[in-house]
Amino acid sequence: MAEAERIIGTPDIPDAEGTEGGGAEGRVEETVPGRSRRKIAVLFAVAVFAYLLDLISKLIVVAKLEHRAPVEVIDGWLKFEVIRNSGAAFSFGEAYTVIFTFIAATVIVVIARLARKLHSLPWAIALGLLLGGALGNLTDRIFRAPGTFQGAVVDFIAPAHFAVFNLADSAIVCGGILIVILSFKGLDPDGTVHKD
Repeated sequence: MAEAERIIGTPDIPDAEGTEGGGAEGRVEETVPGRSRRKIAVLFAVAVFAYLLDLISKLIVVAKLEHRAPVEVIDGWLKFEVIRNSGAAFSFGEAYTVIFTFIAATVIVVIARLARKLHSLPWAIALGLLLGGALGNLTDRIFRAPGTFQGAVVDFIAPAHFAVFNLADSAIVCGGILIVILSFKGLDPDGTVHKD
């Protein structure tokens, strides 16, 4: 009887000992996709938060600070100064704008494909930071001057003795550091732990 119920999809009825016949396996199979969907939701929630934070900050600093004197935040240590960066994070490789645009687009596609196998909350957060940061800078490259896929990224956080960067760069770096830590700990995106 339990086999017939399993085939047609009706719920199992507890047997005389109070255990459920064969139902546990079906419940495990049902919960795994649910857990995966929750991790995917976390990934995209983190990505949207990082993206919007970056986008809003850039809109504000371009409107309020561009073509103006830098604003001292912490005297001698940190200021806000708007620059247009055609290179990669922290102003590296300014001659390769189109290549960096392609790399950012590739990262987004890879993360979207990897999300289908995601069962780890820390990996969801790390990939969400990478995705949000990549989308933030890719938006600049697509929509800002001098032209589509060649746009200069808005950078404005200027610590003393360091390159100027933005919140998208920060999200990418934080996501990358978290991925390195997870890899050293042996935690894979699918939730399994391996030891080398």
